[in-house]
Amino acid sequence: MNRTQEIMELEGFKTLTPIQEATLNRKDRSRDFIGISSTGSGKSHAFFMTIFDLIDETKDQVQAVISVPTRELAYQLNERCKKLAEHFGIRVRLCVGGTEKKEGGLTPQIVIGTPGRMKDLFLDDKTLRLDTAKIMVIDEADMTMEFGFLEDVDAILSHMKSDVTVMVFSATIPEALQPFLKKYLNSPEIVTIDKDTDFQANVKHYLVMAKHKSYKEKVLDILPAIQPYVCLVFANSNKEAAEIAREMRENGYDLVELHGDLEPRERNKAIRTITSQKKSYIVASDIASRGIDLEGVTHVISCGFPKDLKFYMHRAGRTGRAGRDGLAIAIAKEKDMPAVENLKRQGIEFITMDVKNNEWVQQKDRADRKAPNNSPMANEIHNVLHRKKTKVKPNYKKKQKKQVERLAHRMKRQKIQDDIRRQKRERAKAKQREKNSKSE
Repeated sequence: MNRTQEIMELEGFKTLTPIQEATLNRKDRSRDFIGISSTGSGKSHAFFMTIFDLIDETKDQVQAVISVPTRELAYQLNERCKKLAEHFGIRVRLCVGGTEKKEGGLTPQIVIGTPGRMKDLFLDDKTLRLDTAKIMVIDEADMTMEFGFLEDVDAILSHMKSDVTVMVFSATIPEALQPFLKKYLNSPEIVTIDKDTDFQANVKHYLVMAKHKSYKEKVLDILPAIQPYVCLVFANSNKEAAEIAREMRENGYDLVELHGDLEPRERNKAIRTITSQKKSYIVASDIASRGIDLEGVTHVISCGFPKDLKFYMHRAGRTGRAGRDGLAIAIAKEKDMPAVENLKRQGIEFITMDVKNNEWVQQKDRADRKAPNNSPMANEIHNVLHRKKTKVKPNYKKKQKKQVERLAHRMKRQKIQDDIRRQKRERAKAKQREKNSKSE
């Protein structure tokens, strides 16, 4: 029995998923690889199986590096990898902010971490050699780029062996990612799996208007009307996630929360709880949503919409997997209506609902109501979509779509820039705390 078969037995897998088959059945596994596949398609085990087949447990050196954009995803991958590594007698190390920079004992053979922390240890502190690795996996590559971490990955790869095998996994491959791929991947094999199945046919999309209530108040209205196995509640900020979690706890809901304001120890505990499926309710911030991958999600509640609507797609794509039914519930205010209209144009069919006496009641469609004036960018999109047409010119729909895409791109870039500035401030604060502790 080879290691892939042992992993399947350990995890209770009867068959390989399409991305796993495509990754493992390659004629030349040393060839660079790009796997385009949605979260939940089994890509983590696709590269785990590849890596464990490659590792020589007798060699005391780093042989594989896995880069992920968020600490949440790094914690989750580490928990999964440790289970397999212990079975094969292989050493794994987690490298993220909040963990010790120096660890005693033998050198790890697999390193899982965020780009910034791995770069610090490898190139700045020179306490962890990554240049001995035979394989480098870049997971969630599109998110790595969106949040400004591609420069750190670039720095790491530029100091690794020229023959290192690079494997890139991502839900999408944006045009802006192409220069990086051309620089480091040599004639890669490209496989696309389930490109159009982010929204499965067996997932219903409910639109619930908050009206005069806050998002957290509306969540409490909705919860008695559902009987979830696992329900994910997503917020657009750490603060909002914490407030929703607090409100739910005060009303008797046992839950786990996952967002950027948690201490590293709390975040690690949350990941372990999520992985063990001990809770039916998970409240997460948007930045953490891409790092969540678990079985049995029956309901997803989105409190408003993220600026980048791809994140809404990733949220809703957590449910309705493996042929099961799923329900994605979007709580909206009037300011959210341009986002609703945008998603409708992308093929999402919302059913406008509300909860009365703890039961679902269908409402009239309110998606065509005029957007308020409190969001200039949203108003621009609304005006483009609802501009009065005196004469219909040829290709007007294509031109309209391009205008909306340009405006949406501006909104997306603003979000990314805000996130990068926030993360820079966090790094600066961390360095200052480190200096202060040394001076003491």
